[in-house]
Amino acid sequence: MRRTAAVGSAGTLVTATLIAGALAAPTAAAQGRHGIDDEARGASVAAARAAKAGIDWQDCPADWGLEKPIQCGWVTVPVDYAKPDGKQIKIAVDRIGATGTPAERQGALLYNPGGPGGSGMRFPRRVTTHNKIWANTAKAYDFVGFDPRGVGHSAPISCVDPTEFVKGPKLDPVPDSEADKLAQRKLAAEYAKGCAEKSGDMLPYMTTRNTARDLDVIRAALGEKKLNFVGVSYGTYLGAVYGTLYPSHVRRMVVDSVVDPSKKEIWYGANLNQDIAFEGRLKDWMTWVAQHDDAFHLGKTYDEVRQQWTTLRAAAKKEPLGGKVGPAELIAFFQNAPYYDSMWVPVAEAWSAYAAGDPQPLIDSAAADLTDTAGNIAAENGNAVYTAVECADAPWPTSWKKWDRDNSRLHEQYPFMTWSNAWMNLPCATWSAPRQRPTDVRTGKGLPPVLIVQAERDAATPYSGAVELHKRFKGSRLITEKNAGSHGVTNLANSCINPRVETYLLTGEVDSQDVTCEPHATPKP
Repeated sequence: MRRTAAVGSAGTLVTATLIAGALAAPTAAAQGRHGIDDEARGASVAAARAAKAGIDWQDCPADWGLEKPIQCGWVTVPVDYAKPDGKQIKIAVDRIGATGTPAERQGALLYNPGGPGGSGMRFPRRVTTHNKIWANTAKAYDFVGFDPRGVGHSAPISCVDPTEFVKGPKLDPVPDSEADKLAQRKLAAEYAKGCAEKSGDMLPYMTTRNTARDLDVIRAALGEKKLNFVGVSYGTYLGAVYGTLYPSHVRRMVVDSVVDPSKKEIWYGANLNQDIAFEGRLKDWMTWVAQHDDAFHLGKTYDEVRQQWTTLRAAAKKEPLGGKVGPAELIAFFQNAPYYDSMWVPVAEAWSAYAAGDPQPLIDSAAADLTDTAGNIAAENGNAVYTAVECADAPWPTSWKKWDRDNSRLHEQYPFMTWSNAWMNLPCATWSAPRQRPTDVRTGKGLPPVLIVQAERDAATPYSGAVELHKRFKGSRLITEKNAGSHGVTNLANSCINPRVETYLLTGEVDSQDVTCEPHATPKP
């Protein structure tokens, strides 16, 4: 699950088979008590149409930022799969052809980077930018990205004006009084109302199950009998749901940094668990900062560095830095370090400059850029999709007393993210669109071994989620990167992990048992 670096209105934080072989009957997992349900039947109809239509590949629009030879196209899907002849939307897709010989080619590899709300359209750029980790895999597969429904170019949804969404400073997420909580509750309810007003027609259908059905329609449009898929973060839950609905349609599936798929955790519990994990990974980073005090001068122990954070936060609360950066904006920027090891140095450097008397690098990094129209539209859209999918996927508590009790308790020990996370998700308490029951993720007939990759100290998707999916997908293999916590492992250089992912995608082979790998290299100042 990805928290975007932008800040929301509630002051919160916000990866050549024959067409005849591309069709397959709905699986038993898609059948209800009275046989194949309407949505499964509609998905089968949509896939058949897509297989017949194919994709009209063209050069990508100039403003999409996708260089040649990447090509773009569209796949048509119904908004409501129970009504396959009803309103349709177009899903944006892109691809780059396999770089190897025709004999090496194994089909298409689809990718989802997470969110909900993330675009996968930049996946083919791993070829054009000569990403070494993926070079051998690119010989065998066309790399295919897509914007999920509601995202980017695929019938994008919106909840508020993008400029208002990113503009700061926001309210401090940590409440000092009941009045502060009431103000945040009002903002969350207004946000939910804005979603209904601006995107209400789409909200009932913004579910992971529908995105999984879209994924199967894309598979059919590509002329692929079975799906090859890499999902990161929320993309792992999309993969888990797809594998449950369409187990016999899966050929290869890699899931990296895994959302806990258990019904009791989707999504309220998952976000509470995230608060705990973020605190642990923040401590890892701050301990590293202390070990490099000669570079950053922020303290020689974790406690000293943590005190520097407390001091910075208090200063920004008293008077926002540059008039733009308050505690909410600081959290949005600093959370990048617990998310990604690649951000350890940049965040520490900006913080170090501030401590040395130059606040501008920190202000430039944490403040919204109101001139970045496209970036702000994307940030608002991403948050809208995040909210819509998580609110629609599952029931949420509607009692404020429960939200207040749970988050007040967690905040005592895990203060970094808890209240920010609460306000980000609180629109789901007053969501007006229908909710689903979470998918019962489990192994179905025909599901091949799924490869699960997970860092032991991941903050955004705690390790327990990978263990849970491993239990549910029988025959799966789990690769654990121990003593590591960067979110999204498969795009990092690790000589224990990269060859195993590559071997699996190229041959389908997995180790005879689960594997524990040493961590990738720690960043250096």
